[in-house]
Amino acid sequence: MGVTFAVYGDVESNERLIPFDVVPRIIGAAEWTALEKGLIQRVNGINAFLKDIYGPQECIKAGIVPADLIFTNPHYRPEMQGRRPPGDVWTHICGVDLVRTGEDGFIVLEDNCRTPSGVSYMLENREMMMRLFPDLFAEHRIRPVETYTDMLLSSLQASAPEHAGSDPNIVVLTPGPYNSAYYEHSFLADKLGVELVEGGDLFVNDDIVYMRTTEGPKRVDVIYRRVDDEFLDPLTFRPDSAVGIPGIMAAYTAGNVTLSNAVGTGVADDKAVYTYMPEIIRFFSGEAPILKNVPTWRCREPDALKEVLEKLPELVVKEVGGSGGYGMLVGPASTKAEIEDFRAKLIADPDDFIAQPTLALSTAPTLDGGMLSPRHVDLRPFVLSSPAGVRVAPGGLTRVALKAGSLVVNSSQGGGTKDTWVLDE
Repeated sequence: MGVTFAVYGDVESNERLIPFDVVPRIIGAAEWTALEKGLIQRVNGINAFLKDIYGPQECIKAGIVPADLIFTNPHYRPEMQGRRPPGDVWTHICGVDLVRTGEDGFIVLEDNCRTPSGVSYMLENREMMMRLFPDLFAEHRIRPVETYTDMLLSSLQASAPEHAGSDPNIVVLTPGPYNSAYYEHSFLADKLGVELVEGGDLFVNDDIVYMRTTEGPKRVDVIYRRVDDEFLDPLTFRPDSAVGIPGIMAAYTAGNVTLSNAVGTGVADDKAVYTYMPEIIRFFSGEAPILKNVPTWRCREPDALKEVLEKLPELVVKEVGGSGGYGMLVGPASTKAEIEDFRAKLIADPDDFIAQPTLALSTAPTLDGGMLSPRHVDLRPFVLSSPAGVRVAPGGLTRVALKAGSLVVNSSQGGGTKDTWVLDE
């Protein structure tokens, strides 16, 4: 297998190809069963947390999560306070980033609750592997990932408002072809068999969303949106947004359309809120978390900040709202100047950062110039929630740090992807 192929497009950037490695990552049936239980528990906890902070706020009153961490969060949407999305589901699609550091199984690196990307590459990787090595799939019992789009479609249908009945009209909303993830938007719309629309294709009349068609306006019941909150409705959020739909928040708060994911879910994306997830899960479920967090220092706490500043060359420091591998420091791989620059940022605005130990991430064999070499990997399974329940696609997106010794797996930072095989019993 001395060849490297590429999947067109990129999870975070369309400027180049994302390398695809033909050596799959393999997860056994028993380990996957345990992991699946942990993922369902965690996403149920995230949904309960979002429902609570936009409702009675019991977790704040009980001191589980600091109030200022919620109300000063840039992704907190006061417009959603006291509101309930159709079906009472907030995170219809959630991507949970996992790493393995030893024999104790997976631990959670971060949660992606706004518009998690990468599922198209999970599906494309599998299609490529099945074309290249059909005999392997005939010889081994590998759980299919191609059922994901059927799972997603049924989940979105189940999340539709009551008026929609059994055949709701679903669309995928994209900011347009210049967006870095447009490939995935068009790919998913095609696989789901629904329309791909931009803001100008939709309009609101009497708090009902319609799509413009050649046969006249057609009512829209569910919008799988890939547009961030602040650009969604120029009448409610940014008035300069050219990709939103004026009045869609009025239709949404009236319960006439489902937005997937719900407005305001970005609070649970925050890396500082992530540090409280074990306590959040215990508070809402009464259960011990199945999946552990990475040990994390909250730089907003003076004692933690002092310790982080002392150990800065040894740690990974991240912006609480950062993504894509940007806005972070990997201490052992940084120069003295970079470390001192980050030290100044931490002192100036400690609330904006968390810090974690440099993990000894697990590796997977990866082709490098025709030779197999170890490369660090993580795993992003995709969890679907609806009023009908929570389901996990078997496998996920395995991201690979293709640079030797690198811990950064993001495609925007030179990372690649692998097919992920979950073996059947």
